[in-house]
Amino acid sequence: MSSEILINVTPSETRAAVVDNGVLQEVFIERSECRGIVGNIYKGKVCRVLPGMQAAFVEIGLARAAFLHASDISIPKGQTGDLQTAGVPPITSLLREGQEVLVQVIKDPLGSKGARLTTQLSVSSRYLVYMPDTQGVGVSLKIEDDEERSRLKDCLATQVVEGEGGYILRTAAEGVSEEELDADLNYLHRLWAKLGELKSSVKCGEPLHEDLPLTLRALRDLYTPDVDRIRIDSSETYRKAVKFSEGFMPECASRLEHYKGDHPLFDLFGVDDDITKALERKIMLKSGGYLIFDQTEAMTTVDVNTGGFVGHKNLEETIFKTNLEAAQAIARQLRVRNLGGIIILDFIDMDEVEHREQVLRTLEKAMEGDRARHNICGVSELGLVEMTRKRTRESLEHILCEPCPSCAGKGYAKSAETLCYEIFREIIREAKQYETTQFLILASQDVIDRLNDQDSTNVAELEQFIGKPILFQHDSQYSREQFNVVLM
Repeated sequence: MSSEILINVTPSETRAAVVDNGVLQEVFIERSECRGIVGNIYKGKVCRVLPGMQAAFVEIGLARAAFLHASDISIPKGQTGDLQTAGVPPITSLLREGQEVLVQVIKDPLGSKGARLTTQLSVSSRYLVYMPDTQGVGVSLKIEDDEERSRLKDCLATQVVEGEGGYILRTAAEGVSEEELDADLNYLHRLWAKLGELKSSVKCGEPLHEDLPLTLRALRDLYTPDVDRIRIDSSETYRKAVKFSEGFMPECASRLEHYKGDHPLFDLFGVDDDITKALERKIMLKSGGYLIFDQTEAMTTVDVNTGGFVGHKNLEETIFKTNLEAAQAIARQLRVRNLGGIIILDFIDMDEVEHREQVLRTLEKAMEGDRARHNICGVSELGLVEMTRKRTRESLEHILCEPCPSCAGKGYAKSAETLCYEIFREIIREAKQYETTQFLILASQDVIDRLNDQDSTNVAELEQFIGKPILFQHDSQYSREQFNVVLM
């Protein structure tokens, strides 16, 4: 499989895309005004302790106070590989209001929610995560071979000093030599020693440590031996990437390429077109079927439809083939859109058990390459597939879009007919309360057009009922749902 990483850099924005066989799989966007803060370490101050929630809010210099749960004051669940965790004590025994505490961001602010924090600090390198306050060696759960897990633990065991912290071997460590692990280990120790020196001089609300910018983070986290090329369209960023890779990732340096083509880098594989499609609610399948994505605060739902696909044999076969294609398309769209949390998939109902099981296996296989931790449940009694996908950053839609100013994010607006009837009710209400000679209605053009056309008879009857004339005036500043009844 041919795989490339494309990095597009402008003064205000950096974008990284992972492309497999010419098809976009993932996209990451970092803007200079709102960089992601996952991995950053801050000196914070506890501003509120909530015993009922087993949590506290911590000021770290952001617009909203960040959230720290009692369970995150111990080793974060799900990030420890083979490491063991202890029980969770009451939050009041761990923190008090006004207390200064070193915290690390494990989840960016999402929507109206503040950042999620942990006091279990860690710093990352290419192959290792160093956690100074824990003990032991864990191995990424994505490294499944037992022999390789044992080898990696043995390589690190000779270098680990009792009482100097714990380590997690990352997925990228699979197959690397003991010398490469030693180099990573020494780098992390030097970095932690430097942070220790800064600890006393940093003020509350200031960062003690910030993660790498997107370009270098992409090299560290996205590069695998399967990646053929890493193209960067900025000469300055390319030089930084070369310097970084020569120091920390020598195997990656030969794959770096400064792109100097006449066409924009993302145009090579139609990445911008794929990003635009990923913002749409409806995604067409090659067969003629289609998917409908609805992203809400609580969950994301995906509805599968046959659309124009009529098949060649029978209805069951048509449905089965549509669902198989949809399973692969859904897995890719979840990565491109970076959808997380609870996800409900409504495949087309299938009568044959074997077909349902095969669609589920296809979905599981398509999700295997997903870097985000996920869990796929079986088909529910209602015929829905329930799954979860870890969410640590904003979705593509939330990064690139904002609520529609006309509908305030509802996704729909009142019809002109509905608004005309609202205007009639408001006129009657005003006529009963106030003395006036006539009414002037200010509204959008389509509402005024309807009042003068389809509803002209209703307007005449209303004028007769209230005994006063009604005038209409279009106002270009009014949106569809805005209107004003003026007494004259």
